[in-house]
Amino acid sequence: MIVAPRRCNMRMLVDTLSQTLRTLWANKLRSFLTMFGIAWGVGSLLLLAGVGEGFRNGNRKQLETFGKNIIFFFGGRAPAVEGSFTSMKWFNLTYDDYLAIKNEAKLALNISPVIARDDIRAVSDYTSTNGQVSGVPAIYSQVRTIPIQAGRWINDDDDLDRRRVCVLGREMTRNMFPGRPAVGNTILLNGVRFQVIGVLNMIGHEEHNATNVRIFVPFNTMRELFPLKGNNSQEGSAVSFINYQPRSFEENEAAKTELHRIVARNHGGFDPSGKDTWEEWDTVKNQKTMGTIFTAMDWFLGGVGLITLALGAIGIVNIMLVAVTERTREIGLRKALGATHGSILFQFFLEGASLTLLSGGIGVAAAMLIIRLLSGVQLPQGFDTPRIVPASAIGAVLSLALAGITAGLYPARKAAMLEPVEALRQE
Repeated sequence: MIVAPRRCNMRMLVDTLSQTLRTLWANKLRSFLTMFGIAWGVGSLLLLAGVGEGFRNGNRKQLETFGKNIIFFFGGRAPAVEGSFTSMKWFNLTYDDYLAIKNEAKLALNISPVIARDDIRAVSDYTSTNGQVSGVPAIYSQVRTIPIQAGRWINDDDDLDRRRVCVLGREMTRNMFPGRPAVGNTILLNGVRFQVIGVLNMIGHEEHNATNVRIFVPFNTMRELFPLKGNNSQEGSAVSFINYQPRSFEENEAAKTELHRIVARNHGGFDPSGKDTWEEWDTVKNQKTMGTIFTAMDWFLGGVGLITLALGAIGIVNIMLVAVTERTREIGLRKALGATHGSILFQFFLEGASLTLLSGGIGVAAAMLIIRLLSGVQLPQGFDTPRIVPASAIGAVLSLALAGITAGLYPARKAAMLEPVEALRQE
């Protein structure tokens, strides 16, 4: 009782697919062009969205080689004369600024002052170089990307006791200890002996991340031995910049405003809201900007793909209308033999939907094949391997379903509405 209807339905489906293939073969060129349009629309939608997502991920990963959701705060320009906004004088951030921010800021986390110099002579038993030396506290590793390969990172005791220890970036390790272990050995920084307690893994590409060529020492050790020099050094209390993270991704602008207010108060109480007052680099803002650009790109590419799908659907409507015209007598004969309005409607609708799904399947397979091939290609810095985006795949499937319904429904209704007598009279 149950098997017979199932067999009947399966046979109807097989007959419908066979008829679809015969229709395609009867109009080979037109069918090929139409199927190509559908396949191109689906494939290009998935492929372009996948490439865009790869670029988005690559940009995000490149930013995260510096640190996740990190803000670099360098200092600013204050009025040289109180109340004057025509004469501005640059000032460095100071250790007192760092303490004030640490004690008062509510929206900044993992606050790390940095003293950076690139004029310090670094000497090992094997070579010497002008080392790029940074003095940082232990918390620096929670803000910036610090992948330890061997040894350990600077801790709070190292900083508190002003220990003469250091951690080497990957390229600095290769330069100073070529082919030899670095951890446990010593180097001289401007003649002062430091013990190497750790070395880092390579971060990104060596030319794109200064961490690879840096030497890290405890912050208080750096303040004592190698303070910043120059007219704006504030008698040895200046810091090169402060790294911190906003409390949340959305609060980056509010966090910056809070820090501006604290620092402006410490440097004479000037107005902190000046447009060109502060020097900063905000990876959160960069991510938001790039996210907006990529979202607009996704919408544009999606629109192009949908238009291509729509044109392909129109082509399928055309093919199915031709099929209805060529099979008018067949339709009349079937209706004369008892075929219902619904069975005729279902047959032609299924043919149009099958044609659409076949074309779409080819497009999806082609896009997946291209993305698979690209996964083995060495991509430039800032790009990641393209991948099928779930939202784009769902959008392509829904668009494909809509195109199939549109392409099959109108010709199917036209076929079902034919009167048997009129259909049988057609030559």
